[in-house]
Amino acid sequence: MAKNKFYVVWQGRTKGVYTNWEACKRQVDGFEGAKYKGFATEKEANNAFKKSYWEVVGAGTVTQKALAANENALLGKPNRISIAVDAACSGNPGLMEYRGVDTNTKKELFHQGPFEEGTNNVGEFLALVHGLAMLKNAGSTLPVYSDSVNAIKWVKAKKCKTKLVENEKNEAIFDLIERAEKWLAENDYPNQILKWETKAWGEIPADFGRK
Repeated sequence: MAKNKFYVVWQGRTKGVYTNWEACKRQVDGFEGAKYKGFATEKEANNAFKKSYWEVVGAGTVTQKALAANENALLGKPNRISIAVDAACSGNPGLMEYRGVDTNTKKELFHQGPFEEGTNNVGEFLALVHGLAMLKNAGSTLPVYSDSVNAIKWVKAKKCKTKLVENEKNEAIFDLIERAEKWLAENDYPNQILKWETKAWGEIPADFGRK
């Protein structure tokens, strides 16, 4: 990949177009399910980023298209009687916010931030816990969708395993993390936490639409 000058990260710590491999590597190295590709020109990279990973990488052969169709069939359709959560972060770290919506109507149910010096993974974790706490307070057993493998793992482990360093700017985020971990330690919940399958269903309904 060294010959490529521009890199698109569709799924990583921070999505975007990067002008060198080292910057791209920081977003995808060790990130489970990372999706990225190198391009020779900035124009190619920007055009690719406007499309989904599967449109760019999966296009070209009948075998790949057939495989994608087969995967879609196996994944089925999402349960629209649910809520969906997502986060957005400008930079890594950077301004971070998160929200939850009704999966079917996309009506916003909660929205927090933006907060300074956050990360996307932290936002995804906080969004999941916020959603679970909201549903428990309402006595609801609706499932919760997230497109973040890391956030789902962290919630199930009841621990936000971020490498983000606390400082004066992000004190509010670490306060939220502490409260979220405390809630997880003290509460059970009946709600299923489900993985939103972006490659089959498109962007999660709570997506901020900044790609």
